[in-house]
Amino acid sequence: MDHSEVRREWAERTGEYSPEYYAYYGPDQTSETIRQLLDRFVERDASVLELGCSSGRHLSHLHDNGYGDLAGIEVNGDAFDVMEEHYPDLAAAGTFYHDPIETVVGDFEDGQFDVVYSVETLQHLHPDVEWVFEELARITGDLLVTAENEGQGEDVGAPEDGSNRTAGARVNFVDEGVPLYYRDWSRVFTELGFVEVARSSSTRDTVRAFRRPG
Repeated sequence: MDHSEVRREWAERTGEYSPEYYAYYGPDQTSETIRQLLDRFVERDASVLELGCSSGRHLSHLHDNGYGDLAGIEVNGDAFDVMEEHYPDLAAAGTFYHDPIETVVGDFEDGQFDVVYSVETLQHLHPDVEWVFEELARITGDLLVTAENEGQGEDVGAPEDGSNRTAGARVNFVDEGVPLYYRDWSRVFTELGFVEVARSSSTRDTVRAFRRPG
């Protein structure tokens, strides 16, 4: 799949792993882990952006625990209708962008968000749009959190255009050929100037927290 096909797969997603699916299950242990990291490193008035927020189950958990300056990016337009149904307070309070990450991220100012985080979202970004990682570093004022699958996969290989990929992606095809791109997020964001300050792992994901030095 090229990057437009990967993006379309999630923009049109229904059934398993769709916005309705995540709303049905609601906040989970990852939601709580994200909240604990924010409680540890930032204040409740921190501006927070979730990448790939879907119908908002992680953001709703933050909202219910006193975080008010919340924003999300989501490519699937159905997510916002589901959010209004399941998390109406979040839908009314937050700022949301119906766009692919790579389309909107360049519009944000340097350090616009105190916190930027992703939960099983960056693993869907095709190697052709890895430039997004630099943009994420640019817009993060303090804390950046990744909760991503870092499992084993086959090397993606060098791009045909001869350009360099900094993230060393490996790919695993799941769910009828949908690619997951596994990366060493510690290397990605420490090479972009962050310091890794926390790490925890489950059977599914590795959660890493990064801060700017100093």
